[in-house]
Amino acid sequence: MDWKLMLSTFGLVFLAELGDKTQLATMSLSAGAPSRLAVFLGSAGALVLTSALAVLLGGAVARVVPEIWIHRVAGVGFIVMGVLFLAGKG
Repeated sequence: MDWKLMLSTFGLVFLAELGDKTQLATMSLSAGAPSRLAVFLGSAGALVLTSALAVLLGGAVARVVPEIWIHRVAGVGFIVMGVLFLAGKG
């Protein structure tokens, strides 16, 4: 196992998820839920499933598209989202 890759992935995803819509929705569900464990298990399961889909799709796309283009498109996407958020349109 590549521990450096695993820890950098954990750190990046952890920071990206702090304060996002998913976390706010989970906090909202937890506030009024009779079972916080059910909310935790549901949200954790959803994050695991979406991460699994991203890994599988990323692997499939990487077989067709060169890695440098995947990075460039992702970078441009993040820049566009950042500009939209700064402009108040996100």
